[in-house]
Amino acid sequence: MTKLKDKKILLGVTGSISVYKACELARSLIKAGATVRVVMTENATRFVSPMLFETLTGWKAYWRMFGDVEDNLAHINLSAWADIFLIAPASANFIAKAACGLADDLLTSTLIAFDKKVLVAPAMNNRMWANPITQSNALRLKELGFEFVGPGRGALACGDIGEGRFAEIEDIVFAVERAVAPASALAGKRVLISAGPTREFLDDVRFLSNPSTGKMGFALAREAALRGARVTLVSGALDSPQIPSVQTLEVTTAAQMAERVFETAREADVIIMSAAVSDFTADKIKGKFKKGDNRTWRIELKRTTDILAELGATGLSAVLAGFAVETEREVENAREKLVRKNLDLIFVNNPNVPGTTFSAETNAGYLIDRESTERVEMMSKDALSGLILDKIEAILAAR
Repeated sequence: MTKLKDKKILLGVTGSISVYKACELARSLIKAGATVRVVMTENATRFVSPMLFETLTGWKAYWRMFGDVEDNLAHINLSAWADIFLIAPASANFIAKAACGLADDLLTSTLIAFDKKVLVAPAMNNRMWANPITQSNALRLKELGFEFVGPGRGALACGDIGEGRFAEIEDIVFAVERAVAPASALAGKRVLISAGPTREFLDDVRFLSNPSTGKMGFALAREAALRGARVTLVSGALDSPQIPSVQTLEVTTAAQMAERVFETAREADVIIMSAAVSDFTADKIKGKFKKGDNRTWRIELKRTTDILAELGATGLSAVLAGFAVETEREVENAREKLVRKNLDLIFVNNPNVPGTTFSAETNAGYLIDRESTERVEMMSKDALSGLILDKIEAILAAR
C-alpha cells in the first residue's frame, strides 16, 4: 500500500503512556509511502528518546522551543513543510492547551502556525477522557475543524477498562489516507458491496462453496471508504477484517446474502457485487449423514437467486457493477451478462491465467461498460479497486 506516497506528515507526540505506539505508527506511515517528521513535547522525551524517532524516520526529531542551533524557527518551518499534522498520542493536557490556543512549547507553537488539516488521536485513562472538561475541549477542537481518531475502548495501561485507548494503528493510518485523498464524486454516496463466498449446507458438517477469499470486495470497500463513501459490506462465510468506517454485515448462505443485499439496495447510490455467490443449494438434512457401507447420497441441487439479475430487473437508479469469471470468450460472455442483467459495469477475468486465481493478490482481465471495453493488465487488487471506482465515478458524473 502506497496511498501516502510523497505525502509529508508531521507527527506530534505528547507525554502519554501510549507514546511507544507512536514509533510503530511512524513506521506504518512510512511503509504507506509518507515522509514523516516528528515534533515532541518535553514530557514525551521522558518516555521515548528523540533518537529513536530520528532512527525510524531518518529526520531530526524536534522538542526544544529554544536553544536548537540547527533551526531556531522550527515551529514555522515544520508547519510550512507538512501536508497534514497528526497528533498521536494526544494527552488530555495537549487537548486542553490546543482548545485554549496556548503556545507554550514547540508542539503547541507549531500547531498554532499550522493552517492545514489536523488529526488528533487521544490516549489517556478512561476517567480522564470522560471528564466533562476534556469532553468540552475535544468538542471545541472538533468545532474548529480538527478530526479525531478514537479513542478506543478496552484494557488500559493502568489496569482499568474503558474508553481511552490509543486507536489501532491501521485505523489511524486509514484516517490519514482519507484526510489527504483527493476530492471524489463518491464522497457522501451510499455504496453497497458484496464480498467472499457463500456456503450451502448439505448436513450439519458439510457444505458446497468455492475458493473465494473476499480480497477484491474488501479492497473495494476500503477504497470507497477512503474516497468518503458511506460503505456497507455484505461479507459471506469469512472471518471478515474490520475496515474503518465500513459497516460490515456477515452472512453465510446465498439466501442470507440476497436478503441483506435487497434490504440495503434501495438506499444505495452504487452497488458492486463482487461476492462469489453459490449458484446452487440443496435441502439440508439434520445431523450428519452417515456414509455406511456401499451407501450413496443423492443430492438434488436447486438454483439460488441470481442477486445481480434481480437487482438489474428492479430498475434501481444506482450504478450497478458486477464481476464475472470466464474460461473462454471472456469479453463476449461478459458483455452478454452486462446486457442481460442490465449492468452499468462488469469486470471479467480468466482464472486459468496465472496471477488471477481467487486467492491471488493480483488480477487481470477486462473492464466493460455499456460503450467500451478496457484491457486491464496484471495489477494488485488494491490498484484494481481504484481503477473500478474511477470508472464508477465517471459513470456517476455522466448522469
